[in-house]
Amino acid sequence: MRRFVRWTSLISLCTNPEGAFYASWALNISIDLRQRSNKGEIIVSHAENKSGTRRDFLYVATAATGAVAAGAAIWPLVNQMNPSADVLAVASVEVDVTDLEIGTQLTVKWRGKPVFIRRRTAREIAAGRAVKLADLVDPIDYVWEDPNHTQPKPALDENRTMDKEGEWLVMIGVCTHLGCVPIGNESGDFGGWFCPCHGSHYDTAGRIRKGPAPRNLDIPMAVWLNKTTIKLG
Repeated sequence: MRRFVRWTSLISLCTNPEGAFYASWALNISIDLRQRSNKGEIIVSHAENKSGTRRDFLYVATAATGAVAAGAAIWPLVNQMNPSADVLAVASVEVDVTDLEIGTQLTVKWRGKPVFIRRRTAREIAAGRAVKLADLVDPIDYVWEDPNHTQPKPALDENRTMDKEGEWLVMIGVCTHLGCVPIGNESGDFGGWFCPCHGSHYDTAGRIRKGPAPRNLDIPMAVWLNKTTIKLG
């Protein structure tokens, strides 16, 4: 009497990422058992119904095939969520500021947003550093607003610039109210930036001082690669 081992792990096979391996293993075992049975060997069975063995084997093979097919179908969907080559290419930008004179501003595009690179005058620096935290609408710059720090920092002028002297200020040029692009070159009531769309005024350190904007202008990740090159991102 021929008896075969009954398979009882169909569900785990369908959900196991190594389903194809286990299906192959099951097939090899089945073939081996058939050969042994043909030689007259008695194989212990855990099932009383002999007709169920073929059905169980078909279940295993079908489940393994389904698992492989599902993986092949899902992979393109997962892969398309990875950043494309053009996105990776603009993840960081190197900006040459050799020709940027004191009192002028350079605007570059980074990750689809304008970035203001301002080389401030001594008067702008003095005006920014004279402001008290108590006078600010948004006195704290959090890490998600300024990733150059590892913890929240008071929105002091010296905490927002790229150098200790305060000459270099780099900010994302998007108003924190509704996403407009503020006007620079000592604009507004505080000599910094002004958003004419809804009347938000920023001071010489890019901090909101008047109007509907709830936060200071964000600061991107920025480092000096050398004396004349700034890397964004």
